[in-house]
Amino acid sequence: RQMAESLSSALTPSTTAYSEIWLSGPGGGEKRDPTGGSGSEESEPLYGETYLPRKFKLAISLPHDNCVDVYSHDLGLLAVLQGSKVAGYNVLVGGGFGNTPSNNKTFPALAKPLGFVTPDQVVDVVKAIVKVYRDFGDRSDRKRARLKYLMADWGIGRFKDKVEHYLGIDLPKPWPVRVMDMDDHAGWHDQGDGLCFYGLVIENGRIADRGGLRLKSALRAICQAYGPGIRLTPFQSVLLTHLAQKDRLAIERILRRHGVKLSDDVSPVRRSSMACVALPTCPLAITEAERALPGVVDRLDRELAELGLSDEEFTVRMTGCPNGCARPYSPDIGLVGKSRGKYTLYLGGNTLGTRIGFIYQDQVPLEEIGATVSPLLGYFKSERTDGESFGDFCARKGLEDLQQHAAV
Repeated sequence: RQMAESLSSALTPSTTAYSEIWLSGPGGGEKRDPTGGSGSEESEPLYGETYLPRKFKLAISLPHDNCVDVYSHDLGLLAVLQGSKVAGYNVLVGGGFGNTPSNNKTFPALAKPLGFVTPDQVVDVVKAIVKVYRDFGDRSDRKRARLKYLMADWGIGRFKDKVEHYLGIDLPKPWPVRVMDMDDHAGWHDQGDGLCFYGLVIENGRIADRGGLRLKSALRAICQAYGPGIRLTPFQSVLLTHLAQKDRLAIERILRRHGVKLSDDVSPVRRSSMACVALPTCPLAITEAERALPGVVDRLDRELAELGLSDEEFTVRMTGCPNGCARPYSPDIGLVGKSRGKYTLYLGGNTLGTRIGFIYQDQVPLEEIGATVSPLLGYFKSERTDGESFGDFCARKGLEDLQQHAAV
């Protein structure tokens, strides 16, 4: 968190132009003296005369907890641990999932390792990467205005050379560290300071009172009674922090009284499912996602129960368009809106977020998703190796094998 705050501070623009453009009153944006009263133009040492081309996302991860999907961002920092201390970070560059299927110049991509940096070098290295993207990122084509396309055009070697040129030093090779696990932080956990926090699973991030599920009222009651800190997670859930151990049972009673399932009572597949808002909220949406995924998960839960796989953990993500806001290209099962009521089904990613899946079937109607996946789950149970996940199984078998089995 300290590193994230340092990066946020270092990358915050010095100029007031952003405020002038976006923070406007009834009469329009407030005009300010560009000299700040000093008689000289205000400086913007990092961004220069323009902001970065389009999006630029950063994330920091631990090897044993990739809850931020560190490989899906423009720039990621994967911590290298020595005992309980952070010795430094492997810098990852060029991730991003948005794409346009009709444009073969666009594609989802995972970030690639650039080099190793010590904690005191992080800010300078990140600034150097930002400057390279600032100067060479594509401003002519909005669909390719992401760092991953500069990486694809240049390759990791040329990009690293340019970063080192801006930085003035060479970067050591990345350490042999990889992502090993992911933690959704659901349920009760000690904070390390005598207090605890509760990770509340919120399906697709929607906090509302609907029928017997009065989630909004439950959270209001907990906040009024206990005043917890609130953290939003990359899994669209909520952490209620700084709670006293003695209040745990009372908080659980509030949740149950409002029809909210405790996190430990939510099935593994539902805990790890995620959808974007899609229709009717997002103007880019082609299909449903947030409102459709719960029904898909219901069917998967039934199938898994019949197969004796209810405790199996795998990720399911659905988006209403190819822009990939719910990160659907790297999970075990990904569903991407393609046309009205139909989805592209991706298989072969994994829970760790370290592998892009492949297209198993295109234009799958919403009502046929369960029937399409069902025979593959049975195949997985009968043919998996010891400890193999569903995503690893699909990646090992490959498209042709899976299609042949489903056709039998």
